[in-house]
Amino acid sequence: MRELFEGRLSFTRTHRVSRSVRLTLITCLIGGAYAISVRKTDIDVSTFVTGIPSGLELIRDFVTPDVFVHESVRSSAEFTFPVPCGAASLAVLPDRGPRVVPQVPCAAVGDEIVVEGVDLRPDSKVKLFWILQDKPDQRLHAASVTVDKAGYFQTEIEVRPLVAADAGAASKLRAEISFEEGGIHPSPALRETVDATVLTLFMALIATSLAAVVAVPISFLGASNIMRRGRMARAIYQTTRLFLNITRTFEPLVLATIFGLWVGFGPFAGVLALTVFTIGSLGKMFSEAVESIDPGPVEAVAATGASYMEQVLYAVVPQIMPGYTSYTVYHWDINVRISTIIGFVGGGGIGHLLNQRLKMFAYHQAGTALWAIALVVWLLDFFSAEIRKRVT
Repeated sequence: MRELFEGRLSFTRTHRVSRSVRLTLITCLIGGAYAISVRKTDIDVSTFVTGIPSGLELIRDFVTPDVFVHESVRSSAEFTFPVPCGAASLAVLPDRGPRVVPQVPCAAVGDEIVVEGVDLRPDSKVKLFWILQDKPDQRLHAASVTVDKAGYFQTEIEVRPLVAADAGAASKLRAEISFEEGGIHPSPALRETVDATVLTLFMALIATSLAAVVAVPISFLGASNIMRRGRMARAIYQTTRLFLNITRTFEPLVLATIFGLWVGFGPFAGVLALTVFTIGSLGKMFSEAVESIDPGPVEAVAATGASYMEQVLYAVVPQIMPGYTSYTVYHWDINVRISTIIGFVGGGGIGHLLNQRLKMFAYHQAGTALWAIALVVWLLDFFSAEIRKRVT
């Protein structure tokens, strides 16, 4: 008896040791995986912390969108500003009359230069931009100031590395001056955002509708309880499931790039990408809805002597229609969100507009697009939930 007890005790100790070893190994493997992940993904907490001031400034621009503007009179002036000195010929700066000029004609990267405005209209708004390497579509915001009652302003701006001359092309310093006259009206950024938002909704609507038309017959071919009679039916079932798996393999972003190279970048490429992706997704959802039907009504219709197609029409279709409607509306909601992403690779819509504004460093205008996306997504989520609630 004693030997048996000691044997059990020894087995228990051995089991505990082996369990401790396994737990230690598993812990080491998990810890090693996280350590490698942190190293491979270049996670740098110090960079994040030091960049908080710039991040907060960016967030402020995003949360103050360009929505309404006063009617205003605008004027502008620009001149070449070599960075570093000697990279290009010095600009001839005005010395009388209304003017915006830097106190030095050139500078080095990292310098702080003083820009002043003289004899300007009081209370005017002045925005300073760098036109990078003389490319009008690439602007970097430098400062925003208000002219005082005497028609004067002075501000300091930093010469950033992006401003440096490249391949002999020097950047320019541009001043845009405006003063308000008249009432308030929607800003150009808001009008462009509304147009792009409507285009995005229509892109998602067309893609979802086309995909639903194709996915409905495919869903019956991909349902195991429908395609179960004979070798030919099983072959069609397997082929259909393979097709649905392939169409769901490629992300819409990849499909948008492929179709962009095929038919040209724009809304049409975005619609094609969304359609192909949605066919695979809706086809799988629809086929699973067919497979989950109650067999009772089918058996009841079959007992009346109905044909196979009549069984599908009168016993299967009534059961799946609420689910089909719900899935289609839900996928329209999803496609609106996806179309925002594919716009970044030239798929058109509000995503393309947002990408353009980010590239131009127009963060207030980008904030307008972001708020529009958030509003549309919220409204679509609300209405699609209501529709699904009523049809199910």
